[in-house]
Amino acid sequence: MAQRVAVSDGTNKKVSRVRVVVRLRPYMGTQDEKDEGSCVRGLDSKNLEIINWRNATETVKYSFDVFHGEQTTQQEVFLSVKPILPHILTGQNASVFAYGPTGAGKTHTMMGTLNQPGVIPRAVREVFKMVNAKNDDEGWDYSISMSYLEIYNEKVLDLLSPGSQDLPIREDKDKNILIPGLTHTTITSISDFHKHFVPASLNRTTASTKINQRSSRSHALLLLKVLRTQRAPPHRQQAGKLYLIDLAGSEDNRRTGNQGIRLKESGAINLSLFTLSKVVDSLNSGTAVRVPYRDSKLTRLLQDSLGGSAHSVMITNIAPEYKFYFDTFGALNFASKSKLIVNKPFVCETVPALPVKRVRDGQEAGRSATEPQKKRQRDEKKTEQDGSPISAHLHSPSEPSVMDRLLALEKRVMNGGDKDKPDDSRKEIQELKEKQRELESKAMLYNQVLDERSAVKQESAFKNSLAPLQRKQSTASKGVKQQAVVQPLQVILPLQTHAVVEKQSVCAKKKEKKLFHQVEPPEGKENFIESGWESQIDTSVLDISKHKILQILNSGSLKELKGLQLIGDKKAKLILGWREIHGQFKKLDDLIKVEGMTGKRYPSFMKANILSVMGY
Repeated sequence: MAQRVAVSDGTNKKVSRVRVVVRLRPYMGTQDEKDEGSCVRGLDSKNLEIINWRNATETVKYSFDVFHGEQTTQQEVFLSVKPILPHILTGQNASVFAYGPTGAGKTHTMMGTLNQPGVIPRAVREVFKMVNAKNDDEGWDYSISMSYLEIYNEKVLDLLSPGSQDLPIREDKDKNILIPGLTHTTITSISDFHKHFVPASLNRTTASTKINQRSSRSHALLLLKVLRTQRAPPHRQQAGKLYLIDLAGSEDNRRTGNQGIRLKESGAINLSLFTLSKVVDSLNSGTAVRVPYRDSKLTRLLQDSLGGSAHSVMITNIAPEYKFYFDTFGALNFASKSKLIVNKPFVCETVPALPVKRVRDGQEAGRSATEPQKKRQRDEKKTEQDGSPISAHLHSPSEPSVMDRLLALEKRVMNGGDKDKPDDSRKEIQELKEKQRELESKAMLYNQVLDERSAVKQESAFKNSLAPLQRKQSTASKGVKQQAVVQPLQVILPLQTHAVVEKQSVCAKKKEKKLFHQVEPPEGKENFIESGWESQIDTSVLDISKHKILQILNSGSLKELKGLQLIGDKKAKLILGWREIHGQFKKLDDLIKVEGMTGKRYPSFMKANILSVMGY
C-alpha cells in the first residue's frame, strides 16, 4: 500500500510567481500597412510601449519578465522557458502556455517548423538530455510518458486516439487534475516522441479564416510525465508533469468572416478565454472569492498553471499591425494581470507504507509455544461436551492401545518367548481379545450417537434456512383463503442418515451439501432478493462471485467495467481514474471511495452483480 505525500523542497521557494514573456512577431501585412508603422515598440529586454488609443500622442508602458522583439529567434524564446524544466525531474509540475489573438504567432512559437523548431520539440529534447545525464548517477531510475489532447467546442478529445469521445476532467484529493481514459504513451527518445507527436498533431482541428489561413480551432495540450523511482528501499517515487499548451486565439468575427461551424467554434474559443480572464481577475482580487475554474474545460486544465502547484511561464504573442491594435492592447493587459499570480509548487511523492508490526517477537514465540497445549485443552473440552470418554480412552497417550498389546503378546508366543508359562499367555491373549471387542462395540455406539447429533444439527439448520420463506408465505396468506402450496423437490426431500450418506457418490454428497446451504426459492428472483439474502448463498459460491467482481474492477477495461450491473460509462471512467491514482482495489469496500458510489448504492451494486455472476 502506498500513500501520497507533499514534500517541501528546500532548494526552491515555497511560492512561485507566473513568469510572463511577451513576443512581438514581424510584419505580415501589405506594404501600405507597413508604411503606417507599428502600434507597439520595444524599449529594452523587459519593457515595451503601445500607443494610447484615447490620445495618439501618448503611449502606455508595460514591464514584463522578458520581451522579445521582431528579430528574436526560436532558440532565444526557448531560453526564457528552460529554467523551469529541471523541476519536473524532482517531482514538481511545470507549465508553458502561449496566449494571444488569432494570427499573432502562438502555434509557430510552440510548434515551429522543421528548420525552426518551437518550444515543444526543444523542451522535450532538453528533458531527455537531463534524464540521460541523471541516469549516470546511481540511486534513481527514470521513465517518460506523453499524452496529447485538444479542447474543441468544450469537448476534451484524445489526439493520440482519434476515435475517442469526450473525456471527463477530474480532481484527486491532492488537488491534482487528471483525465480518466486519456492515452499515456511511454517514450524512450526524441525520435520516439516525434513518431507519436507528428501524426497526432495532424488530428488537431484547424481551418482557414480571412485573417489566418491555418487557424487553430481548438486548444491543444501536450502532457509530458517524468517518473523517477528510487532503486534502494523504501523505493520512493516522484512524478513530475510538464504541460505545454497552445491556446486558440481570440477572434473578432466581424474581421474573420466566420459563419456556420466556424462561428460556433469561435464562440466556444472566446467563451473559454473570457473564463480564463475571470480566473485571473479572481486570483488577483486577494479575497476569498470563488475562482471559476469549473466554468470552462480550459480553465479546469489550467488550474495547476494559474494559482496551482506548477512553475508557470506564459508566452504572450502580439502583432504590430494597427488592425490588431485592440487585440494587442487586450493581450498586454491580460499579461500584466497574469504576472501577479502566485503558485505554490510542491513535490509529488509516493512512499510505500511501512508494514505495521502488531505482535512483538516475544509474544509471537510465546503464542507458538503454548499453541499445542491450547489445542489439547480444546480437544479435552470437546470430549467433555460430547459426554463420552471413549475416544480419549482409545487414543490415550500414557499407555499403549489394547490392539498393540495383543499383537505384541501373540508375536512373543509365536516366537516361543513364553515356554515357561504358555497357559498364562493364552489366558492373557483371550482377555485382551474380549477387551478389544468390548471397546469396538463401545466405539460403534459412540459413532452412532455422533451421527444422531449431526443429523439433529443439520435438521435444525435446514429448518432455520426455511424460516424466512415460511414467514413470507404465512404473511401472504393472511386474509386469503387457504390454498395448497407445493414446495420444490429439494425442500421436501427427507434427511438422510450418516450411514446412507457414506454409501453415496462424491457427486451426490456435493448436491446434498448445496441443499443444506442454498435453498431454491419457490417464486423466483423476487423472493431471493430480500434482507439477509447473502445467508441463503453458499459461502464458497459467494466468495467466488466477489473475487470475480474484484478482478474486473482491478484489471477490466472500460468496456468490461461497463458490463457490470449499475455501472455506466461515467462511473466506469471514474473507476479507471481512481485505479490510476490509488492502484488496485484491495477489497470491494474500497469502491465506496470512488466518486458517485455512495454507501447506499454499494449494497445494491453488490447484490445485482453477485446475482448476475451466479446466473440469475
